Amino acid sequence: MKLPIYLDYQATTPCDPRVVEKMLPFFTETFGNAHSVTHSFGWQAEEAVELAREQVADLIGAEAKEITFTSGATESNNLAIKGLARFYGTRKNHIVTVATEHKCVLEAAARLEREGYEVSVLGVKPDGLVDLAELETAITERTLLVSVMGVNNEIGVIQPLAEIGALCRAKGAFFHSDGAQALGKIPLDVEAMSLDLLSLSGHKLYGPKGIGALYVRRKPRIRLAAEMDGGGQERGIRSGTLATPLIVGFGEACRIAKIEMEEEGKRLKRLRDRLYQGIAGRLEGVSLNGSADKRIPGNLNLSFAWVEGDQLLRGLTDVAVSTGSACSAATLEPSYVLRALGLNSELAHASLRIGLGRFTTEQEVDFAIDSIVGAVERQRAQSPLWALHLEGSELVDR
Repeated sequence: MKLPIYLDYQATTPCDPRVVEKMLPFFTETFGNAHSVTHSFGWQAEEAVELAREQVADLIGAEAKEITFTSGATESNNLAIKGLARFYGTRKNHIVTVATEHKCVLEAAARLEREGYEVSVLGVKPDGLVDLAELETAITERTLLVSVMGVNNEIGVIQPLAEIGALCRAKGAFFHSDGAQALGKIPLDVEAMSLDLLSLSGHKLYGPKGIGALYVRRKPRIRLAAEMDGGGQERGIRSGTLATPLIVGFGEACRIAKIEMEEEGKRLKRLRDRLYQGIAGRLEGVSLNGSADKRIPGNLNLSFAWVEGDQLLRGLTDVAVSTGSACSAATLEPSYVLRALGLNSELAHASLRIGLGRFTTEQEVDFAIDSIVGAVERQRAQSPLWALHLEGSELVDR
């Protein structure tokens, strides 16, 4: 086993070697511009791009023409939310989203709010799931868009997308979901879930960084105002020369995920349960954040009472985990996602996000159990709060 071990698969995933193998020729041999229509170099690149477009579409039950390639889910989320609002905003100007969304969704909504749009940010239940009754009440005749993340990037909970989609369809609102953490981990079907817009990312499912996509429904057709001006690529929605090697890698990652997702999910659930039971069975004061049942197989988000999260991380030199979203790692504030679940600042600060993935082994899980338990015990041994807890427990026993 090579140290340190990587257990932060929600932040990013390593490229699958099969993906890298598919990409390599498009850096040096088949290097043409997919928009060059006058020679074979361009034709070969275009053919590879269109195959990848079909592979991405196939994983979500869409048509290839409904896939627009972007630089990643952050761009896709911005394009979906701002592009929709700026195209339709004179007719409807209300947007509904959720407090536990990724920062790029919340910030895109906040930008529109500064431009005069009305934004409703809903809370979540203690398990991290949306309250469907509250959502139904929030959608009015002026609601243009509802944006709800499919799988939360910190706590791994799976939102009821089909129920939300049906509600939006009945109320006449467009439905967008940030699917970056869902793609390749849970089955996605844009028709069954009544999705109008779905943001996707390559590096969360063993593809390369710097590539993503936005699903845009064609029937009935969804219209977006472009965020970038340029040569009119991607049917005018997203200008710019396509990154053919990255697109090829993204497509291959989607192809592999469709074949292996079910079995991979079963294996990851076994490893996740082993990890959770190994930690909770040896430590008291461990709590699971988010729904125990409605979560992806590879995610654990745990709070440890009587410890400090940053110190705990510093004690885990051989285990790569995080305290929350990689996009918010520079802030000293406790996770806004955990705070939305009702955790106090102390517990939110004393939490770890542990992400298991395709290349995680049982040996690594057992090593992580020992490492995390040991780090918590060492920190508690120096904690006055832990000493007070032990004194209280002794008094109760007497």
